[in-house]
Amino acid sequence: MEENNQPVVSLISKPENMLKTVYTACRTCYSADSPINIYESTDDKEKMLKLIEKVISSGHYSTIEHIQVSFAISNVSRACTHQLVRHRHMSFSQKSQRYVKEKGQFDFIIPPTILKNEELKNKFVAFMGKISEQYQEFIDAGIPAEDARAILPNATASSMVASLNLREMIHLANLRLCTRAQYEIRLLVKKMCDELIKEEPWLKPYLVPKCERLGFCDEDKSCGRMPTKKQ
Repeated sequence: MEENNQPVVSLISKPENMLKTVYTACRTCYSADSPINIYESTDDKEKMLKLIEKVISSGHYSTIEHIQVSFAISNVSRACTHQLVRHRHMSFSQKSQRYVKEKGQFDFIIPPTILKNEELKNKFVAFMGKISEQYQEFIDAGIPAEDARAILPNATASSMVASLNLREMIHLANLRLCTRAQYEIRLLVKKMCDELIKEEPWLKPYLVPKCERLGFCDEDKSCGRMPTKKQ
């Protein structure tokens, strides 16, 4: 995909002491000490990571729900955001097609399978131009943006702020980094993961396709990266 055809992602908010917060939640479940004493007396990174790995691998996921992260996302298609908003434990504030009128040619995302074919790419771009002209005709005729948007395609670019806790972040990565996920959302989630890992490198082993965490593929059809559950 061309550079301007890719998601733009920035991590805009996260806890200052994420590792220590998760450790404190984990340790509190198994300690008679108070949570604040655990938090203030803990500095051993290896000790923290060891307990966190043990707790998460045991399925005690409530301990990582205390962490909330937020991303600024732009240059993604409405098709992609429609997939993202299906995740239950996320919060979204998205550019509204009711209140924001498109001016001139609206931005759009070209699927990579079309982008690599010059003839089809040109036809795609030309068709987007026709839609833009018709949209503008409706707007100029006084049609409300909330009705004129009915002709805007899934390719229309959008932007949003998305927030989620660490449990859902890991779940999102496990599902959407799978090679069977659609390319655009896979790229979007990869960028979200990369942004978070830059700040919190210890999360790298968790923000991976689920087959890497499970050691096998539990999908009906495997890409071949890992053996299937039956195998």
